[in-house]
Amino acid sequence: MRLRPRKLTSALLGPVPVSRGRALAVSERLAAVNAVTASLEHLSQRRNIQQGGLNDWSIERDLSSGSTPLTRRLLDAVSGERATLALHGARVAAGAALLLPGCGRWRGAANGFLGLSNVALYPRHRFGTDGADQVATLVQTATGLARMSRREETQDALLWYVALQANLSYLVSGWVKLLGREWRDGTAMSGVMRTRTYGHEGLWKLTRTHPVPARFLAHGVLALECLFPLAYAKGGALAKPIIGGAAAFHTANGFVMGLGRFLTAFTSMHPMVAYTSTPRNHPAVAGRDDRILTAALATGAAAVTGAAAIAASRRSRVADAPSNSRAVVTRHGNRLTYNARLTAGRKGPVVVFVNGMTSTVEHFGWITEQLVEDGELDLLTYDRAGYAASSYRGGSHYSLRESVEDLADLVRGAVPADREVVLAGHSLGGELARQAAAELGGRVRGVVYLDSSHPAELRRSAQQNKSAGTLRENLSQFTVSLRAGLGALLARPEWVDNLPRRHRSRAFAQYADARMWRASVREWTAAEREFSTYEGELDRLPTAALVLSAQQTVDRDPEHLLLHRELADAHRGSGRLVRTEVLEGADHDSMLTDPRLGTETARRILDFLAALDTRATGDADGTTHSTVTAQEER
Repeated sequence: MRLRPRKLTSALLGPVPVSRGRALAVSERLAAVNAVTASLEHLSQRRNIQQGGLNDWSIERDLSSGSTPLTRRLLDAVSGERATLALHGARVAAGAALLLPGCGRWRGAANGFLGLSNVALYPRHRFGTDGADQVATLVQTATGLARMSRREETQDALLWYVALQANLSYLVSGWVKLLGREWRDGTAMSGVMRTRTYGHEGLWKLTRTHPVPARFLAHGVLALECLFPLAYAKGGALAKPIIGGAAAFHTANGFVMGLGRFLTAFTSMHPMVAYTSTPRNHPAVAGRDDRILTAALATGAAAVTGAAAIAASRRSRVADAPSNSRAVVTRHGNRLTYNARLTAGRKGPVVVFVNGMTSTVEHFGWITEQLVEDGELDLLTYDRAGYAASSYRGGSHYSLRESVEDLADLVRGAVPADREVVLAGHSLGGELARQAAAELGGRVRGVVYLDSSHPAELRRSAQQNKSAGTLRENLSQFTVSLRAGLGALLARPEWVDNLPRRHRSRAFAQYADARMWRASVREWTAAEREFSTYEGELDRLPTAALVLSAQQTVDRDPEHLLLHRELADAHRGSGRLVRTEVLEGADHDSMLTDPRLGTETARRILDFLAALDTRATGDADGTTHSTVTAQEER
């Protein structure tokens, strides 16, 4: 029997007409299967909620310490072992009841119970819940409200709500994947299949022996997710292949990756997509109320406009140099804005701070305030080219040397010629300071390395080498996301609120603006290229040095401690002051941004500068002061 082309086209293309009642019935049953499966899994693994288990409540409850007292009491009430088991038993019973025929309002109560109980149990099973549970909660809440309402307009609004959430989930997932190089070049499938958690050895071997089909498969997944809303185009002409493709995708994931509950959870949204993508003049959806779609589109347009306004406001805040700042134009044409505290008549060295990559001058807030308050020191902070109000005029062939020469030009142009400097650099800023010290020669009295980068770290540190590619991808994704206007969705990170109050607003404005991230991509591209090929020993520098390492950095990667000691060794000789110290409890960033640790970092710098000043006094009067400590000689 031959299948006519028109019938074949009709079978593969076109809408999937389902009625309102049918969409509700299928969706709630699929979500119910997910609930029953999830609760049976938890009941069969009771040891996880017992003392010493993966979800021991005596430990898990600490994660809810920031909740209100009423919320904590409610969580304690449902998180005892007996209460948890009883809830799961009730969920199994409610889910099984929803698999029975019928359309009474009691089904709304059962769906509502499944949704609310899932929310209540989430803190109890923090390890073991996933996106499938969140989707199921969304569907159960919507279908519960729809069942309890007698108004068709309300039911349609809820069905549209779930359908729009489905489109958003696929769309966002696809475009986020598109930012990753592995998905774009088609190698992601092989990478996922070789992981321990979601991998499948047989399929991984197939992707290795047949890379072309694997690449087509990866690109197919990308296309399906990125173009999912096309199910609504031309009267739902593509609804069948898109909904069918998504269902096949989840079925394959369930078999290959062990994500069985993702199949029932995500496909529980598909009947609502089918209902809303069917043309309104089709008999199956006659009388459908689509006003929620218009409201959603209007809300989306307003949100886009608001996000653009927020981005513009932040860009203006970032690009507007503080009133007391000045600027220097370097040999490369870059315009660097800086703030300097230079006291007339003072002869001591000026401390010049060099921030790290994706870091701001505000990161030094606790340190600079402490240096001014306790040490009455002169200091200078500046924004590197492309950061804040500083402009980058260079071309596409950027190298770290350009930033080094910018720093040298800044010192020569901003610091009086009769004043020496101490260069204090954090992270990549430490490497820039080291190279600038060689160029500035006698102008540099000392270098302070704050958990500094080392040019050989990508070759010598397996951990750094492994994370280099991830860092590159993360920087790229962050930049693209911010340029797309998603900065309005950024939550304010904890480190911002840890800074001195007057620095917080400007620091967050830079963090949420794409400009700093574009500069970071440029810097990391150059650093990765130069660090991965670096060989030989560090150049000797005839200056004093303080090498301050964050404890968590060297604990996590002992090779870094050796690299930091090499930074110190490059300064040793002729009795020069050289100190290597580890700041206990600090990580790479908190040594600057944490109030206590930032203040302690400032104290270490002050001690170093005091010892440096003592030695200079001794040299001036011909007396040698013995200030070398055990830390200095290590």
